[in-house]
Amino acid sequence: MGKKPWKVMTTTAVISSLLLASACSPTNEASEKKQKGETSANISVPVTDYSFDTAGNMFAYSEFELSGEPLAEGLGLDLDVLDARKMDKPTKFDYIAGIESYEYSEEAMYEVTEKSGLGLHLIYGPMTEQQAQKAQKSNDEVLAERFYQLADSVGYAHEEIFRNMFPTMIEYAGGDPHYAQKVDTDVYAENNDKTYVPVYQVDFQSLRWDRSKMEKRLTPSAYGGTFLKQALWAGDFLGGLHTVDKDEEIEAKTKNDDQDPNIALGVSSADGMQGMILTEEIWNKLNFVRDHLFYSAKQQWLAKAAGSQYNPQSGWVYLPHEIEVIEDGNELAPKVKQLIVKDKRSLLQDQWLMLWPASEFYGVTDQRPDNKNQNPAFLAVFDGSPYPSAPKENLDQNPTNDVVSNDPYSVNRDVLLQVFKNIDAMHFNQEVGAFVEENNGSAQGKRVDTFQAGYTMEALRIFERAIDGLPVGYASGEDAQGLGTPEGKRALELIKKQADFIMNELIREDGLVANGWIIGQGPETDEPTLLAQLGAIRGLTAAFLATKDEQYREAARKIYEAMDKHFWDQKLRVYKTGKNEMKYTPFVAGALSGVLRIALNNLNNTDSDQPVKVLERETIISRYVDFYDRIIDGPSIKEGMQASEFWDTGDVYIKGDKSGNTDGDNVPQVQAGHGKYGIAPILLNVEVKPKKE
Repeated sequence: MGKKPWKVMTTTAVISSLLLASACSPTNEASEKKQKGETSANISVPVTDYSFDTAGNMFAYSEFELSGEPLAEGLGLDLDVLDARKMDKPTKFDYIAGIESYEYSEEAMYEVTEKSGLGLHLIYGPMTEQQAQKAQKSNDEVLAERFYQLADSVGYAHEEIFRNMFPTMIEYAGGDPHYAQKVDTDVYAENNDKTYVPVYQVDFQSLRWDRSKMEKRLTPSAYGGTFLKQALWAGDFLGGLHTVDKDEEIEAKTKNDDQDPNIALGVSSADGMQGMILTEEIWNKLNFVRDHLFYSAKQQWLAKAAGSQYNPQSGWVYLPHEIEVIEDGNELAPKVKQLIVKDKRSLLQDQWLMLWPASEFYGVTDQRPDNKNQNPAFLAVFDGSPYPSAPKENLDQNPTNDVVSNDPYSVNRDVLLQVFKNIDAMHFNQEVGAFVEENNGSAQGKRVDTFQAGYTMEALRIFERAIDGLPVGYASGEDAQGLGTPEGKRALELIKKQADFIMNELIREDGLVANGWIIGQGPETDEPTLLAQLGAIRGLTAAFLATKDEQYREAARKIYEAMDKHFWDQKLRVYKTGKNEMKYTPFVAGALSGVLRIALNNLNNTDSDQPVKVLERETIISRYVDFYDRIIDGPSIKEGMQASEFWDTGDVYIKGDKSGNTDGDNVPQVQAGHGKYGIAPILLNVEVKPKKE
């Protein structure tokens, strides 16, 4: 680096760095020039919708994360050999998994949680408000001091905190991902090889989205999907310690290791800081959700969750599908003026997309003495500094003595247990043994959706592991001795019953699964979708991992084989998504990434299996590479789901290069993407078509 470290900001005014950046007025699209990177692929992958769906994107990028570095490393790759600027090395699969899938996932999270402004500002988070009142200081001053405290805990220099951040307390349902003003790509710091760090890398002011085009609605799928991304990355970043003098990662041996002046929290200074910011956002979000966003079916208005004290039989109190936010008009840091329940239904997708992340975060915050599988690095984070520890009453095996607390462990447990109980009480139909996709607040619906039921099983698998004290996060496949809690046993019962329902009721004669089941009528007879197959495979594999019952793995293998036979287009080398259509949404992309991962890890042929050609690892890897190469990146600079990319995936900035695509791939730099000022690095809807000759 020629001049300054790339993270160093040009001012130490952290208050402004956390707040001041105005949104600009709507813009018109500019004409896009043909750029290098186009291929002779036999497909076209045009974008069909340029809007941003928070739930779908954050779900997809969670699967991309797990299908990234953890997958590649688990298959034997030494991550140190990866170089973002050496495309397709050491192999194309290694590069796609270890660089693209992983980094796309991380950067999209930061777009939502730190840059775009897509939600409510952390400056008005419940814990920020409480700390401000206690200290009798302004919210912005307290938040700035809090960021200093978090930086100190990980050995991160105050002057390196990013400028003009918009840390979100809770995220909105969607918006327009086009930038609302010119992205600042001026030189901030130069390297010796003519590459440089652009200003927007350290100052986020020019990366805001247009607030007038945001869907200012709170849906559990959206803020839950973002929570999932935050929890997975926080667990990764805070799962170890590092030395202060050399910034080298070390394994935590005790929860007091950080008392050594040369040892700090986090796997590195920079990653530790991001882990702390994510945890601060989660902590505030959970308090807001628990205290303000649950809905009482009896009172027909918003209520507070009761967690371990909650009894669904006394009246359902649950997360409704949609709450409209009326802001106070402050463009820089909007505050809630009013919350209006617009859709009181409980949707299964909303519930499992909250259960999964709350389970992941439970594994990070768990302080129960009975849990012998705790990571000391996590215990060090929640020992009172920088985050408060939980009251002893909330850590024993007796729920009757629990107390209300706003510490991270307790508030997360309240949300986790209430959502779990509601999935059981409001969505599980005891008579048929399956989850219904909807409850209107008075009664269950009649439809079982195969995709939603399958992912509910995966969320329950992670819940069971977390509540029973087993490793979650990247280690969620590891064996360990669990606590055998009543909640864990019930989760296993639900998983097995739903798995049996899929096997007994949803599998058709052609080996595919039906899209759904109508109670009182039977399986749906419309053309099966790819999404339904992916959900069933995901769910049955979850059942196998949770129970070790081989029949579930074998059923998943057979559905995978039928799926590949029915949906794979050999000529175009992509999966069809339905009858005569190839329409990819973030949910489809995320589910496909997840299934290809578990196929490589759990369903591939072993010596004890009857060999299935499409479950040979080489074949699965080829499908994985084709999916990312042809659909995510796309066949040309204007096509594909990935709207743009950051320099972490090789598209570095070079003085004098105006191409907007310095690595020559099919994904433009952010400022060179669609629209007048470019577009954020997120996923868009596309439709795959044969290329016209």
